[in-house]
This record gives sequence, C-alpha cells and structure tokens, in this order.
Amino acid sequence: MITFKEAEMRSKVIKAFAHPTRIMMIEFLGKGEKSFSEIFKLFDLDKSTVSKHLLVLKDAGILNSKKNGWDMLYTLEIPCITEFFGCVTTVLEHNKKKKSNCLCKR
Repeated sequence: MITFKEAEMRSKVIKAFAHPTRIMMIEFLGKGEKSFSEIFKLFDLDKSTVSKHLLVLKDAGILNSKKNGWDMLYTLEIPCITEFFGCVTTVLEHNKKKKSNCLCKR
C-alpha cells in the first residue's frame, strides 16, 4: 500500500487533469511539441486563461516549456501520460455498456 504522502503526490497530478481544457491540451501535446500560439488557437479563451491552464499542468510536472523567440514551446514531460485517457475511455465504455444491459425502467 502506498503512503499518504505518495497518494497526495498522485492526487496533485490527477487534479491537474480535472478540467476539459487541460485534458484537451494534454491530448493535443500528445502529438508533439506545440507553441503557445498553436495551443491558444484551439480555444475560445483569453491568453491569461490559457496560460493559467498551462501553468497548472506544468506545476504538476505534466508539461515542460522552453522559450522560442517571442513564443513558448510546450511538450509533455512524460508522453505516456496520454495512456491514462485510454483507461478513462475504457471505464466510460464499460459504464455505458452496463447501463445498456440494464432491464430497469430508466
């Protein structure tokens, strides 16, 4: 069994996923390095909001960034993090299947 401290550290990473915009950012960065400009174009949000989401991911150790002229380049620190989303999708499909097999009147 893991320690409470280890659970807290895992929780910080998982909490960083807890917003649709950040999930979309991670998926997008799973295709490779992207500039802030490319990321910003994906969303109907102001620059400060996009920056804040990126900072949450960076603080959790999910993203890495480096300066490139006037822009910032972002990459996934650990690219296999996107595999977590495959697991989430499996859970969602399983739950959907369970509900479709239900004989109750919903």
